Amino acid sequence: MEAASKRTILRIELWHALLLLGLLASLGRIKMVEPVALLMGGVFMGLNFFLLSFGVAWVLTPLASRGRVKLGIALLVLKVAIFLALLITIFFRFEIDAISFSLGFSSLLLAIVVEAVRASVKLGL
Repeated sequence: MEAASKRTILRIELWHALLLLGLLASLGRIKMVEPVALLMGGVFMGLNFFLLSFGVAWVLTPLASRGRVKLGIALLVLKVAIFLALLITIFFRFEIDAISFSLGFSSLLLAIVVEAVRASVKLGL
């Protein structure tokens, strides 16, 4: 993985953490969201994004260069299945607020948009 790609991924994760803390500080104080569910959604999505982005670089790319594309795809499908099972377990095993969880979950999408806007402003686009 290129150094620029790693920096972009880490900046997205940093924006994500800052957005989560901002949401927690602003909405958690007035009891609009459940703080634990908000953090669980954010951590779940942040971890999933991190594993997907670095997993592609560390596992799938070397496998593809050796001609083992099917094994790489199988590992990616396994990761998705594990995360879906974990998500189902979180919702059915623990009583968490779905709206707070989805707000934390969605904060990664906003972090990606913020980083894209920051990068385009830096480039002058």
